[in-house]
Amino acid sequence: MLHSDPNIDGHRQIWTAEAARALFDQPLMDLLYQAQTVHRQHFDPNRVQLSRLLSIKTGGCPEDCSYCSQSARHDSGLSASKLMEVQRVLAEARRARDAGATRYCMGAAWRSPKARDMPQIVAMIEGVKALGMETCMTLGMLDAEQSAQLAEAGLDYYNHNIDTSEAHYPNVITTRTFAERIDTLEAVRQAGIKVCSGGILGLGEGRQDRVDMLVTLANLPSPPDSVPINMLIPVEGTPLENAAPVDPIEFVRMIATARIMMPQSHVRLSAGRTAMSDEMQAMCFFAGANSIFVGDTLLTKDNPEEESDMRLFAKLGLQPMVAHEHAPDEARRAALLADDPAIPILR
Repeated sequence: MLHSDPNIDGHRQIWTAEAARALFDQPLMDLLYQAQTVHRQHFDPNRVQLSRLLSIKTGGCPEDCSYCSQSARHDSGLSASKLMEVQRVLAEARRARDAGATRYCMGAAWRSPKARDMPQIVAMIEGVKALGMETCMTLGMLDAEQSAQLAEAGLDYYNHNIDTSEAHYPNVITTRTFAERIDTLEAVRQAGIKVCSGGILGLGEGRQDRVDMLVTLANLPSPPDSVPINMLIPVEGTPLENAAPVDPIEFVRMIATARIMMPQSHVRLSAGRTAMSDEMQAMCFFAGANSIFVGDTLLTKDNPEEESDMRLFAKLGLQPMVAHEHAPDEARRAALLADDPAIPILR
């Protein structure tokens, strides 16, 4: 199913669309077994990274993303706001840290940031880092100079989702190209910032589009450190307000396939968790999801309350990761592998 790319390193695997589709289409129990096996090779299966997301500038975006309530082109009833004051952002970050979040993600509804906004953005990054948290920004498209500014400020992660496959992309967004999204990811990577990039299920795409999106991400020069997989929350007033719901098993397949194709990435169970049962979320964690957003709001969308998440964690025996934790150290990894019982496969 795979072949090595000698131009990267001896272990890097480059995926074809056909190989990825074969992986995705296999019997669910085989897919889940493979995903959990890969997950245990790279992460502690009982630890989950917690992020908190804050909208630092809401609404008024000139883009026409069909799913987004923040587009000025859609009648979603959302009013535009100005960029938040730095001290207010830091106060919110402090509350998030005290509630258990280790990464603070700040999002602005822009096509791209303007020069006049960069000093405030830099101050936010520096202030959140001073709290001992990891920092993440999502500000739209970036060029090399802007990426360098954010890197110098100490930004840890930059989120810029590709949303869907290159083929389906023009059906969802027309105001920027798929290639421009890839260019932003490369500018961020070249600046030394970790990439956070994933997509959304429920945009009218087919199964091959979902697979092709993962192929694009997995075959980047370096796969994203974080891969958020979102389930569309239809918003009244947007072109996708009547989109068909995503089948839960199909969503679990997506998580499992992402885990296998990008074994060292955090796979984030993102938007749409309010519509997921505890059982569906548990299947996603088993399939390799090991990151979530906490807090009752994701930008402008609802999210499960923190108490609900902690009750679920208690049921499942999950523990939050600490700041800057990626994977278990070698001693812990060896212990996990040694304690992992062999699971017989009956044929």
